Amino acid sequence: MQQLSSLSSQRGASVTSIILLLIVIVVAGKLLIAIVPAQIGDYQLNKELGIQLKEANSNNETAKQFLDRVNRQLSINANYDTNAEDVFTFTNKKTGQLAIHKKYEKTSNFFSNVDIVSRFEGDIKATTE
Repeated sequence: MQQLSSLSSQRGASVTSIILLLIVIVVAGKLLIAIVPAQIGDYQLNKELGIQLKEANSNNETAKQFLDRVNRQLSINANYDTNAEDVFTFTNKKTGQLAIHKKYEKTSNFFSNVDIVSRFEGDIKATTE
């Protein structure tokens, strides 16, 4: 039987490198699961607020009417724990010229007592779909 004389003739991955690779893959997957839904939710919220803002300005609605409209839409979209007042503030409350600034954060559990906090902030433009 031939005996291996050096490490250079060995091939393949060690158990340690395989375990480290698995740990990296699991942590990356867990991060994606924690972060991506918040990003998608923010994108959908931006789109919906833009549509609602355009419609409110077209109908010359007051800030109060706009808040009622958005709160109704949030309850339809199953965001029962979210109020419009917690998500944005008005930068212009003139009837027909409403403008809003969104600022909120979403907390997702990463593991045990470690959380990932995603902060979202920006001005919302009135858009059509």
